[in-house]
Amino acid sequence: MSRLNALRRELIDPAIAGHSGRIVKLMGDGALVEFASAGDAVACAIEIQRQLREHDAGGSEVDSIQFRIGINVGDIIIEGEDILGDGVNIAARIEGVAEPGGISISGDVWRQVQGSAITPH
Repeated sequence: MSRLNALRRELIDPAIAGHSGRIVKLMGDGALVEFASAGDAVACAIEIQRQLREHDAGGSEVDSIQFRIGINVGDIIIEGEDILGDGVNIAARIEGVAEPGGISISGDVWRQVQGSAITPH
């Protein structure tokens, strides 16, 4: 857990802030993050995964921490500081199909970022 917290402080939180994201809540080793645009979310996810690969390049595979990231756009319900709804639920399901160290996006996200400089491959 201390390695995870260090990665959050050093890499993840600055990437989220740099792409105008807001950490809605932390759940153990998971996080729910909100962005103003699909492009910001995808660019942030790519940056986080790239930085984690570079960070772990010198270490053993046993010591590496790999995240799965799922991104969706959709309707949400704001309840205090939390967000709920189909937009969140679908993102969680999409995250579950991502490979460790990978990013999965919904079709709606793909349509919004397709052709931009951040289009995932």
